[in-house]
Amino acid sequence: MVGLGNPGPRYARTRHNVGFWFVERIAREAGAVFRPESKFFAEACELRLEGERLRVFKPQTFMNRSGQAVAALARFYRLPPETILVVHDEVDLPPGTVRLKEGGGHAGHNGLRDIISGLGSADFVRLRIGVGHPGHKDDVHDYVLGVATADEGRAIEAGFDELMKVMGQILGGELHAVMNVLHRRRRGSDQEEPQEPEEPQTE
Repeated sequence: MVGLGNPGPRYARTRHNVGFWFVERIAREAGAVFRPESKFFAEACELRLEGERLRVFKPQTFMNRSGQAVAALARFYRLPPETILVVHDEVDLPPGTVRLKEGGGHAGHNGLRDIISGLGSADFVRLRIGVGHPGHKDDVHDYVLGVATADEGRAIEAGFDELMKVMGQILGGELHAVMNVLHRRRRGSDQEEPQEPEEPQTE
């Protein structure tokens, strides 16, 4: 599992760093500690979650060089792309909305773009964490590098609560079952939510 973000305290609470937020929560709840792993250009830890062994990484490159870290760990562990789960911010989803996706394009997300380039494949799995959209594509760059509001933070943490309930299924490969849960219009609804368009981000 790779959470995407930018390193350093300046970016710690920005919307672009929600991938870091989620993997930090998983590590904290498992009692694991991230440590520098220079060969992966990342901080890393290993833990057990829902009976599964999980390696978790936070690239310490900047977002647009995320592929350097992901490609390094994929080579070292000889990982097929489809065994890698990337957690990232998604401006085309409201804050706290969470979605699981297999493969696909980068939709203008610079971290995903570099990972696809580094792996030579787009077949990795993505956890998309909604952070909301500023309303105009020209404002996306500043928006994702801005600090999340208190209300957004609470919504995102609620989304993490929802994800924690299905992590065992995700790690067990039950991806389509999880999609059926997460892609509801609202919790408790039997009506499926329409697929969101992949409008390009521009950060």
